[in-house]
Amino acid sequence: MKNKSLCFSALALGAVIALSSCAADQGQQAGTSSKSHGTEHQMTAPSESASGAANEVDMDFASGMKAHHEQALSMSSDLLGKNQIPAEVRKLAEQIKSAQAPEIELMESWLAQWGMPQTMDHQSMDHGEGMISPEDIALLEKADGPEAAKLFLEQMIRHHEGAVQMAKTEIADGSYPEAIKLSQGIVESQNQEIQQMKDLLNAL
Repeated sequence: MKNKSLCFSALALGAVIALSSCAADQGQQAGTSSKSHGTEHQMTAPSESASGAANEVDMDFASGMKAHHEQALSMSSDLLGKNQIPAEVRKLAEQIKSAQAPEIELMESWLAQWGMPQTMDHQSMDHGEGMISPEDIALLEKADGPEAAKLFLEQMIRHHEGAVQMAKTEIADGSYPEAIKLSQGIVESQNQEIQQMKDLLNAL
């Protein structure tokens, strides 16, 4: 009887040890599984999206294109103040002003949002970007009638061509969606105006 009690006690003790060991293994596996799952989540979680953030190209574009547009508005206003300007050329100058003035305001809002300065010296911009030199601007200011219209068209064609190149750079390398969208519109609209100005120039 005593031997049977000892045997039973031994069996019971073994069962307790086995159950404890099993529970410990399960806990360890659960912990490992939880840790593994957490690691997997950390690895596969998407990084913070930068799709709405502006990069240096966007900032250069907004600052440069704002100054570029401002010169176009100044040239158009100067032409509209002259006499004997052909009606179609006058209409084009008004069209440029009405299209680009709101775009200037839009780019000003971006620059304010990014903490960027609002002004840029027009003379500091590369003439390769289509900016018209002070000497050429002076010629336009002095001219009148058909001669002024001819100078305006010649200068504005170069000016638009520079804007198109600036916009293409933004489309290729920028990251700010609204700036890219504006650039796409500039490429389309100003290419159309370039052709229109070439036709008007040939008709003078």
